[in-house]
Amino acid sequence: MNAKAAWPLAILLVTPFHPSLFSHDSCLSKAFYGNYQQGSTTLSVFRPDPACVDTWAYQTIAPSASITEATREVQQLVWLEEQAVDVSLKTQTRSFRNEFDAFLDAVSTHELSPSDGIPAQEVMGDSHYQAGYEVLYRTPQAALLSVSHEKARVIDTLVPRFWRSTLLPKEPIPFQSVAPSSLGHVEDVLANLKFDPVIASIVGNISVSQMRNDIRFLTGEDEKSGILSRHSFSKGAFTAASWLKARFEDTGATCDLKRFLIGFAPNVVCRYPSIVNTTATVLLSAHYDSRGSFGRTRAPGADDDGSGTVAILSIARTILRKGVKFRSNVELVAFAGEEQGLLGSRAYARELRAANANLTVMVQADMLAFREPGEPRQLGLPDMIGSPVVTQLVANVSAIYSPELRVGFTPACCSDHQSFHEQGFPATQVFERAGPIIDPMYHNSGK
Repeated sequence: MNAKAAWPLAILLVTPFHPSLFSHDSCLSKAFYGNYQQGSTTLSVFRPDPACVDTWAYQTIAPSASITEATREVQQLVWLEEQAVDVSLKTQTRSFRNEFDAFLDAVSTHELSPSDGIPAQEVMGDSHYQAGYEVLYRTPQAALLSVSHEKARVIDTLVPRFWRSTLLPKEPIPFQSVAPSSLGHVEDVLANLKFDPVIASIVGNISVSQMRNDIRFLTGEDEKSGILSRHSFSKGAFTAASWLKARFEDTGATCDLKRFLIGFAPNVVCRYPSIVNTTATVLLSAHYDSRGSFGRTRAPGADDDGSGTVAILSIARTILRKGVKFRSNVELVAFAGEEQGLLGSRAYARELRAANANLTVMVQADMLAFREPGEPRQLGLPDMIGSPVVTQLVANVSAIYSPELRVGFTPACCSDHQSFHEQGFPATQVFERAGPIIDPMYHNSGK
């Protein structure tokens, strides 16, 4: 008898992240499917063969590691995690068990309809349809599911409001750490950072009234836009992409609509060239796709992440008004597919890594518009994912040019900066609050 015939359909290993898992002699390094969050813990997901599991388990195993054998064919793996939201918002929802079980019922009973858009095999790749799901890992804060490709493409519309879904890659991916040598430029800037009146005048020239006009277009509050939703598959997302490209180009940028998966709205990648001969590039970004309430087609996304998107656009408008020139290439990027699991940014980050791009720093703007009444203006920086030296640079720049902001850390995690961090690029995120998400309209279809 062939021993392989007795092997399970798939083995899934979920274990706390540690660099030793990716040592050169580790068989796990060739079975890596990404890092994901479970509360304040970063977990690594692997799909190793049985021989690798046996070898690894005898060497070291974390007490909290989980090894699961799939009982049916694995089609699309989906990671689910509870977002870091304030306790005041959690009181609006049911208990975890009822909430999660209701979600599983929705996955099981949801039937694709013409309103779901193009056939799923054109989006996720060819595969025969398999109804239902299989839970491969579950805790009160996270879960790993195997679902059909058809349901994977709409699963973000089925998850509970304060949860997010991430589609795992189809094949193993290499683990990339941020090399110390790649942080040299940021460290030099940080060491020599001081007040510059020219920069202060540029910061002071950003137009808040223009930002209000821009956000009204993206949310559809300006009825001339015709946008009801910016979900990554919606007509409104494609409208927003074309509008953003035109607005960035109005400021002198050269822009491309970069497709990454059929059926998804494209990434909007805009570039301002350096006035000196250099490959060094700074990337500032936000995601323009959005997500609404469970079962609702409207997804205005004013805060998440229309606020970050118009902030990036306001930088572009200020570049034009002030005639700003750069000694590094600058890219302003509006990503799609963030709500489905950073899909647009992961595609672009991998493209830049494959090209060995000289990306010196990346900063993602995700949710910038809300704070509790009576709270001071704040700047939240990531407490887990990202390069600490880049986070420190952003904090120091804020202290110099926006001293009114209270700077602190947030557990709200993780936006498109994670895609670049995972590819070994220096990256961080800016957020509206030094603390968990507290916006009562978060992932809500209301205005």
